Amino acid sequence: MAKVIGIGNESFQEIRENDCFYIDKTSFIKEWWENMDKSTLITRPRRFGKTLNLNMLECFFSNKYKDRGDLFEGLDIWKEEKYRELQGTYPVIFISFAKIKQTTYEGAVKKVKNEIVNIYNSFDYIMKNNMYNENERLQYKSVCADMSDETAQEAINNLANYLSRYYGKKVIILLDEYDTPMQEAYVNGYWEELVGFTRSLFNSTFKTNPYLERAIMTGITRVSKESIFSDINNLEVVTTLSTKYEIAFGFTENEVFNALDEQGLPDEKKTVKKWYDGFIFGKQKDIYNPWSIINFLDKRQYDTYWADSSSNGLINNLVQKGSPYIKIMMEALIKEKTIDVAINEQIVFSELDYSEDAVWSLMLASGYLKVISAEPLSGNRRKARMYTLAITNLEIQFMFEDMILRWFSPVKRETNEFIKALIGGDVESMNEYMNDVALQTFSSFDSGKKESAKKAPENFYHGFVLGLMVDQTENYLIISNRESGYGRYDIMLEPIDKSNEELPGIVIEFKVINPKKETTLKDTVEAALEQIEEKKYDAELIKRGVKKENIHHYGFAFKGKEVLIESGKLPQSV
Repeated sequence: MAKVIGIGNESFQEIRENDCFYIDKTSFIKEWWENMDKSTLITRPRRFGKTLNLNMLECFFSNKYKDRGDLFEGLDIWKEEKYRELQGTYPVIFISFAKIKQTTYEGAVKKVKNEIVNIYNSFDYIMKNNMYNENERLQYKSVCADMSDETAQEAINNLANYLSRYYGKKVIILLDEYDTPMQEAYVNGYWEELVGFTRSLFNSTFKTNPYLERAIMTGITRVSKESIFSDINNLEVVTTLSTKYEIAFGFTENEVFNALDEQGLPDEKKTVKKWYDGFIFGKQKDIYNPWSIINFLDKRQYDTYWADSSSNGLINNLVQKGSPYIKIMMEALIKEKTIDVAINEQIVFSELDYSEDAVWSLMLASGYLKVISAEPLSGNRRKARMYTLAITNLEIQFMFEDMILRWFSPVKRETNEFIKALIGGDVESMNEYMNDVALQTFSSFDSGKKESAKKAPENFYHGFVLGLMVDQTENYLIISNRESGYGRYDIMLEPIDKSNEELPGIVIEFKVINPKKETTLKDTVEAALEQIEEKKYDAELIKRGVKKENIHHYGFAFKGKEVLIESGKLPQSV
């Protein structure tokens, strides 16, 4: 009989007590314990069982679960006597940063302190023991909602001290979703402040802590060592590219296919693979995301379960506000092509505003892209490696397509009219519609807070026009930032049917007003058109069979939300 699918249940105890559907991951306990690493950071995409696995570790090691070996009966870990004897024998501190998503530094630190207070409250019974002196009792009581930053930063270290003395054993510390506050700090502009607080907290908890037996941190990204882990030299980092714990998170293909058989869905294997396979951890291919598999088994229909399980806001913003290069690469990915980029596994959030490679590193760590191949490791292990990447699977393909459609949906009428004007050479209508579009949408593309905002206007118009032309792929080859003649044009539209005079070749050049050289947008747009002529951007179109008289030149000049479009040489009939 097929077991009940419990959606969203991250309690190992409840799943086992209620005999719900569960894929055995207890071999992770043995693998981790026998590796003997003092502190381990494991990064995996969201909804890949990180919280459930940490809860499983707590149930196995924590003395709160002494005599609860029944939770592990029938599972892999219970086959060995020495592990049956190890169960329930350690004091365990479990911390979760999953809910720390505040928009201000003060709010984030307050939430961290609240988490620490809750942990202290759960162990307050130990203070009834006479082994602690008055100063220690006062310190324990000082851990409260309005405690100082310094008290909070030392609190877990102190608690480990008290617990290790009470139980006569060093402490295991489990920290779930350590990087959630860091991502929120980046998005909301208080990254630097939170880095300082977190560095001291982690240093006290994981490095200068003589009461620590072992520790595990989990998260989505590997935040750079230089930012919050600079003082921790004993940290074992396991990313999606590492060979440790390859099958501990996510479902293998064999596990998924067995589950389909058990649930009476053996004929769905091929389609399930297309939708939800594609993740690669270390050298292990064919990893499936658990959230989509569990939801599919429960609902028995295909949908973008994993892609819809969060807002994907950070990725959305980075691509939406990114350079034309990023948009071109995204266009290639959506067309099921691969891209070659440099990947550094250490995510430096402060670099996301100006480093395009950092964006791809974040997307790979987050599970949106998969590795097709990689260049060999060089002698310099800190140097980024070149990777060939592709979209992970059909579910994420649909997610990106929907994301791009949402960008343009508020201005659909204007964009359709703009395309007609662009092809027809109606410059007056182009200006009218593009200025309407800019007023309605430009603010959502311009962060206004970061250095990268200076390039936002150019990135916006370049990416926007590329996006508008997606519906024209049956009529045009859309090319961006390629060499032609003596230079590199911004956008070129090559008609597929060269004999159809209603489909002209189009060359577009974008320019931001330069106050040192130009006094008006008129001057700027003329400079753009002159560049098209001087650099002979027509050369590629003519070489490919487009008649010179059927090529339109457009210059886009802009300043903030204000845009001016003019045309160069157009056919006499226009």
